[in-house]
Order: sequence, then C-alpha cells, then structure tokens
Amino acid sequence: MATTEETCDRAILTVLGSDRSGIVAAVTTLLAKHEVNVLDISQTILQGIFTMTMLVDLSGSDVAFADLHEQVEDLSHELGVQVTLQKEEVFRFMYRL
Repeated sequence: MATTEETCDRAILTVLGSDRSGIVAAVTTLLAKHEVNVLDISQTILQGIFTMTMLVDLSGSDVAFADLHEQVEDLSHELGVQVTLQKEEVFRFMYRL
C-alpha cells in the first residue's frame, strides 16, 4: 500500500469512449510533454468502447496539477472521449480502495 507521501505525487487518469486510433498516442504525448511518468496502465476494448486507466507519477512534472488537469480536459474535447485526471488520494477516498 502506498504511503501518503507517495499518493500526493500520483494521479489516476481514465479514458472512456468510442475506440479509434490515436487515443493512447495523444494521451501519452501530453503526459510525456510534461515529464509525467506512467507507472501502470490497463486498457480494454469492449464492443467498440475503449477504456484505459493509468496510474501516473507527477513528481517530475513541469506544470502544476491544475494546469495539467485543464490540458487533460482540453484533450478530452479534442479526442471526443471522456478523459479525467484525479489525484490518487482523492480517487482512493471516493472509491474506498
């Protein structure tokens, strides 16, 4: 189990929408641009619906969380899929993991 200090620098990024090429590339390009490291990733396509969940490390990021969150929302609109970014401690509290 992660310590509080570790979870402060981590976030959960989720993607949900109709499958098409370029989704993973666009998301990972945005993350790499800001030095966000992907720690774990899971993706599934079920009858044309794409889902992806990432655990990311924000400790090396060159932007504030709020700025990255805004860029993720912009990307969501560009791609036409739901992309959300939540700090890990918020995600764990909401879902009692």
